[in-house]
Amino acid sequence: MIDPVIASRLQFAVTTIVHIIFPVMSMGLAPFLIYFTWRDIRTGEPIYEQLRRFWTKIFAISFVVGTVTGIVLEFEFGTNFAAFATAAGELFGGPLAVEGMMAFMLEATFLGVFVFGRDRVGDKLYFVSSVAVGLGTWLSAVWILIANSWMQTPRGYELVTENGQMVVHLVDPLAAYLNPRFGYMFVHMQNAAVESVALFMAGVGAYFVFRHHVWGYPVENPQFWEATLKIGLVALLITAPLQVLHGDMYGRHVAETQPQKFAAMEAVWETESYVPEYIFAVPTSIDGFLNPRAKELFGIGIPGGASWLASGGDPTAEIRGLNSFDTEAPPVAIVFWAFRAMVGLGFWFILLAFWGGYRWYKGQLLEDGLLHKALMGSSLLGILAVELGWIVTEVGRQPWVIQDVMKTSAGVSPGLTGTEATITLIGFIGVYTTLLGLYTYVIWRIIRNGPPGNDELRSVKNDTRTPDLDPSPSQPTPGAVDDD
Repeated sequence: MIDPVIASRLQFAVTTIVHIIFPVMSMGLAPFLIYFTWRDIRTGEPIYEQLRRFWTKIFAISFVVGTVTGIVLEFEFGTNFAAFATAAGELFGGPLAVEGMMAFMLEATFLGVFVFGRDRVGDKLYFVSSVAVGLGTWLSAVWILIANSWMQTPRGYELVTENGQMVVHLVDPLAAYLNPRFGYMFVHMQNAAVESVALFMAGVGAYFVFRHHVWGYPVENPQFWEATLKIGLVALLITAPLQVLHGDMYGRHVAETQPQKFAAMEAVWETESYVPEYIFAVPTSIDGFLNPRAKELFGIGIPGGASWLASGGDPTAEIRGLNSFDTEAPPVAIVFWAFRAMVGLGFWFILLAFWGGYRWYKGQLLEDGLLHKALMGSSLLGILAVELGWIVTEVGRQPWVIQDVMKTSAGVSPGLTGTEATITLIGFIGVYTTLLGLYTYVIWRIIRNGPPGNDELRSVKNDTRTPDLDPSPSQPTPGAVDDD
């Protein structure tokens, strides 16, 4: 049987890796749905109603599945990490409770109006419902990220002993909730969600545009898919450069507040200066892959790049090595390679955005088959980049569950056995794999069925016309006399 600490960490990792897909889709879609709703009301053009209705289906499915999988995650704090929940419950439980009471209820209440109420409420209330749903989605992220960011850079607390156990006592809620990490995590995560959905939209749109314009196959409603491709591309042009620029600031903040994590990200073992930033690295041996040391890898590096990133502009700055810390190093191979892959994807997204923008400018967007293939192949890479980012964030913090306060091994439920942890791990893998498969199938069906046709759209908004009183040809007019 697996050690309960390892099994609990693996179980939480599996459930988080699957769960994060659904919030990314719902948070990323929220701004698009608000825009589609506004344009639908403002212009009355059928294309915006089609876009709103089509992507609302995917949003609703993502919201429902995300809610189910998210609730399970919160229960895992009690089943697998009861010692952590007891120690940090006063601070950690508050944001999670507020997320449920305020953000989730706001989102769920107005979602019914947004999904089913277009023909039952006026334009103003309907637009308010779209904003409320989007706001609720992003507020959920606020409270979740407050809790997680506090674990990275804990502030506003004191440690006290209650019943012989160390617990975290909240003394300054403002300092705790607005801790130094929160702003970086929120901006990076929300922009990543929009970027991921932009890539997904562009990839889906590119598939149908490719079939229609390159292969010459008949495609129902090609204008819809062309609009989807262009809207996704516009969002990608905005979010891709912003993500890399903000990532640079985020990385500097990590170097200042979590130097051990930053050293793992760069695989720096000995304290040194003028450390290169390896944009591309290849291990020359199995040991180089499993135990990377940056200067022993073959790759393309920017001289002094890591030092420049850590210091904010000084390529000769010193980076503290992993061997200088008293605590054990995090799993360096996972952190180092995940960080490399995430950064590489970030630059690929910028290239893809400007490639598409240039072809659009030249009037060749709809005929560039190679671009379409690149967008199709990249449609899910935004979500992969989010997963890699969270792996760097969470694995890089090890061995701490609360940075410099509580180790992960001390946060696991004390009565949990290896057998129990292993059985639940296997069960969770099966259940979450099934959920992901069903979600993928439903989304595929929605995409295959395409947008609603013109005959399905609302012909008249809030129809208040009086019934047609003209008699049908087969019915005599009341009171009329037959001439025969």
